[in-house]
Amino acid sequence: MTVSMLEQAPAAPWYKHRWPWLLMLGPATAIVVGTMFAYMAYTQQDALVVGDYYKKGKAINQDLRRDHRAAELGLSAQLSYDAARGVLVGQLSRAAGAAKQEKLFVRLSHATLPEKDINLVVQPDASGVFEMNLPMLEQSRWVVLVEGEQRDWRLAGSWSWPKQRAVSLQADLAKPVDD
Repeated sequence: MTVSMLEQAPAAPWYKHRWPWLLMLGPATAIVVGTMFAYMAYTQQDALVVGDYYKKGKAINQDLRRDHRAAELGLSAQLSYDAARGVLVGQLSRAAGAAKQEKLFVRLSHATLPEKDINLVVQPDASGVFEMNLPMLEQSRWVVLVEGEQRDWRLAGSWSWPKQRAVSLQADLAKPVDD
């Protein structure tokens, strides 16, 4: 044997070098993260898509009639949340001629997660003031809907709590599209 053959060390197999592993790390990470996102996409329901969009679209005119009815009655509502007491406080104001007090349906719809929606039934006093115990209201944008007992009128609006400490709902004065 010659001296040059003795000086050369035998080459290690490929898996003992760090460079192949470093090069495979990127594609392996992409496969794991892609698989995780695919699993989440197929197992969790998309809450923003409505299955019966055509039926919902046809119901818009009925909602406009309810808004117009609220305007005829001269209705307005103010809602606020007292986090210290855990109480939702509200007041329904009516025009002078409409003195009827009835149960109210108050719906706080979470902007993106329907499982966090809150439905309340309240009975205002003679001056239209009501209070309802409510667990901690999540910091979010809420769609607020106040309806009468017969559901013949409604007041609707948007509330970003706690940025807005209170929300004021006014009746829409637009005329219905179809009578």
